[in-house]
Amino acid sequence: MKKLVVLSGAGISAESGIKTFRDSGGLWENHRVEDVATPQAWARNPRLVLEFYNQRRKQALSVEPNEAHRILKELEEYFEVTIITQNVDHLHEKAGSTRVVHLHGELFKSRSSSNPNLIYEMKGWELKEGDYCEEGSQLRPHIVWFGEEVPMMTEATYLTEQADVFVVIGTSLAVYPAAGLVYYVQPGTPIYLIDPARPDIRLTKNMTFIQEKATVGAKILFEKLLKEIT
Repeated sequence: MKKLVVLSGAGISAESGIKTFRDSGGLWENHRVEDVATPQAWARNPRLVLEFYNQRRKQALSVEPNEAHRILKELEEYFEVTIITQNVDHLHEKAGSTRVVHLHGELFKSRSSSNPNLIYEMKGWELKEGDYCEEGSQLRPHIVWFGEEVPMMTEATYLTEQADVFVVIGTSLAVYPAAGLVYYVQPGTPIYLIDPARPDIRLTKNMTFIQEKATVGAKILFEKLLKEIT
């Protein structure tokens, strides 16, 4: 089977009802990104950060995968599909996708605030002050905050280099380092880019641009891939 690598972003989750910082000019439920999604915010007000992500988990539990998620799962019948996602929700997994790499962490995991190797699955939506890891440190959201390194970039880069087909869906390619993955696609490898607005990207060779939202674009992509690639 050919290797199909997908880079997904907030646009695909937005169609399921997941809100993003970009929805309202950098505000999310009246919170600035600097107040809830940085190491400085955590040091300054951990209670606010914990509650913010508790609410994100509650919201994520109330939504379902959409047609775009389901189509990416269906493509596993024809390709070896790996999804590299910038999203922290679990909608790809909920749709049944079997190979998902989370670049920016996972909403339903927590980790030690002192030892990043201690990562725990969360059974519910709530993480509170006084919830400690086995070494006695406060648990924090397993999220890559702005200003932090992206540990999964090495694996994501390798996967991108191995791709026979590369798809970008639901991301404007504005957030780095994830946006830079497209430049690791091997020369001659077809790239399909799905977005309502054309991103500012230098690549044009072997690129098919589908100017649609994720759910509509995924249907077009499915037909194109079965006709042009398989």
